[in-house]
Amino acid sequence: MNKLKVFCPATIANVSCGFDVLGLALESVGDEMVVKKIDEPTIRISKITGQTLPLDTHKNVAGVAGLAFLEKSDYAGGFEIEIHKKIKPGSGIGSSAASSSAAVWAMNQLLNQPFTKTELVQFAMQGEKLASDVAHADNVAPAIYGGFTLVRSYQPLDIVPIPTPEQLYATVIHPQIEIKTADSRKILKTNITLANGIKQWGNVGGLIAGLFTSDYELIGRSLEDHIIEPIRSILIPGFDDVKKTVIKSGALGCGISGSGPSIFALSKGEKIAQIVAKSMATVYQTIGLDFDVHVSKICSTGIKSIS
Repeated sequence: MNKLKVFCPATIANVSCGFDVLGLALESVGDEMVVKKIDEPTIRISKITGQTLPLDTHKNVAGVAGLAFLEKSDYAGGFEIEIHKKIKPGSGIGSSAASSSAAVWAMNQLLNQPFTKTELVQFAMQGEKLASDVAHADNVAPAIYGGFTLVRSYQPLDIVPIPTPEQLYATVIHPQIEIKTADSRKILKTNITLANGIKQWGNVGGLIAGLFTSDYELIGRSLEDHIIEPIRSILIPGFDDVKKTVIKSGALGCGISGSGPSIFALSKGEKIAQIVAKSMATVYQTIGLDFDVHVSKICSTGIKSIS
């Protein structure tokens, strides 16, 4: 096999209480990429559609992740990449992670999988570092593993796949403003109170327990962020109104997707998730701000090859 076309899911990082350690993959939203082997020992970005992004390998997250892959590989050749962007950069649903992780996943498949999923995450994190100045894994891990993932440790990297309850759906609304991850990190505090830490640790444990036991009410109670959301929500117009209305509409919980501006809600069942989508849309229609909205199951497979 010399050429592969893949789908890479959009992702929700943090999932309220799990800053930089929790993430999930979305089934219905994602990028497409075509990767093929070439003789030259390099990474070449030949085409990008959907967004205006650099073709320069060293300035493109897929290129940087691919170079990290090649550096550790015994492969004597290289790869050419076409990127078809359907996730908008700066949307908060893992645009850079989709490009970074899809590139290394496809390369690994074309070479008969010499690297583990954890090693692929490490390569993809170099693309995230280019995009946000921080090599975080909470988007690329669920993209590569699928479903929910927990980054238990960064040093050494330790990723734990978490089961997804069958009826869990995500609703995501993206108000048409851009918030760069690097900028949204600059406003965060580097110290927290012990009281807030205790509340946050309890919610992370509760969310993981709820996912393992399919306890939807526990999942909902645990979708609280006492550390990041109070700061980042200031950058998102209508955030408080969206959160109030989706809870009234039956969502289990609601929070900021990644660094924003997208807002996510989790619901039990597609019917409630669709109602939540309409309630989100109503808020931004009232504000007069354009938006995209998505309703999706959780993507259990992560990146996958497509015809």
